[in-house]
Amino acid sequence: MSLNVSPALLAQAEAGEVDQAEFIDTVRTSLPYAYQVVAGLSSELGDTAEEFVNDNTTPTDDERAQLLRALASNAIRGSLEQHFGVKLAFVNCHRVAAFRPGTEQGDAYRRFTSQRNQILNQSPELRSC
Repeated sequence: MSLNVSPALLAQAEAGEVDQAEFIDTVRTSLPYAYQVVAGLSSELGDTAEEFVNDNTTPTDDERAQLLRALASNAIRGSLEQHFGVKLAFVNCHRVAAFRPGTEQGDAYRRFTSQRNQILNQSPELRSC
């Protein structure tokens, strides 16, 4: 299970629309490492003129699992992007980058998300991630 959903949020979903702030709070409390990584990248991006920032910290297995659950889900990933005002990219089970929205057609984003970059970011110790 990706998220620890409260009965109130489940009832909301069953009735129709889900409150974005409540969903983000559920992500924050359910996947704290993933949330912290994205929050940190968002803050760092705001403090720089660079096209993107990235976190290449090798996480623990539990932390990696959080990143995978957060970034593999369109709903979670999209909500994090909207909440923090960034475009996320993800390579090799743990390298997360935050780009400025609208830069997806730029060279930096295309290089980061390329097959070449995926291959260059492989390592034997992360083969099973």
